[in-house]
Amino acid sequence: MPDSTHTLEQTTHSRLADLTSADIADMRALLERHFDGVAVEQFEKDLKEKTDVLRVWRSGRLAGFSTLLACREQFDGEWLNLLYSGDTIMSPDCWGSPVLARAWIAMVKKVVAAMPSGRCFWLLLSSGFRTYRFLPVFWRHFWPRHDSPMPEDIRRLRDEISRRRFGDCFDAQASVVRFQTPHRLRGPLAVVPAGRAEDAHIAFFLQRNPGWHAGDELVCLTEICDDNLTAAGRRMTRDLPV
Repeated sequence: MPDSTHTLEQTTHSRLADLTSADIADMRALLERHFDGVAVEQFEKDLKEKTDVLRVWRSGRLAGFSTLLACREQFDGEWLNLLYSGDTIMSPDCWGSPVLARAWIAMVKKVVAAMPSGRCFWLLLSSGFRTYRFLPVFWRHFWPRHDSPMPEDIRRLRDEISRRRFGDCFDAQASVVRFQTPHRLRGPLAVVPAGRAEDAHIAFFLQRNPGWHAGDELVCLTEICDDNLTAAGRRMTRDLPV
């Protein structure tokens, strides 16, 4: 753990196998403070399917984390690299800090560098507009979005991967996953602040995923490559180690 005398956020990228039972308990406790419906068994089952964990510390305490599965998927006779984001949370007192985004991109670059060559896609489930808003900030092309129709090959890729991974919980027509035991945002995370819905991307998310309050997850897909980074994404990755 980082030195508790520091007040700035610090990060730790770990392989799942390196987490202790105390680490996992701290992560679950943080998630429970911000979501309703967090079941111990389901949380641990979902975590065991992941390969990497990013944790954010502030003043020596766990302030956020994001889990990731790196795997290979076959689609249309081609092997693709797939990154699937699992549980992600950041304490409201750390909102506005770029540390999670920067550390997440650094983790992804390291993970992708160790994978076989080939195209790489990020599968993101979003039950809150703050998570969805990460996409237009850092990626030029992503789906679904308000200002561009989803290409047919991307739609087929999304549907095939989602059916394999989520089964009957995936609603292809709505592009959402409805888990049997969903995590439902609580407290300030469950509120859309005044004026935020005027943002076109946020308005689209709220319209496209009207069940977000109940824990419905919008299925999003983007290609992970340097050419797909926005100017903000390129600045974020500048000088990051490979």
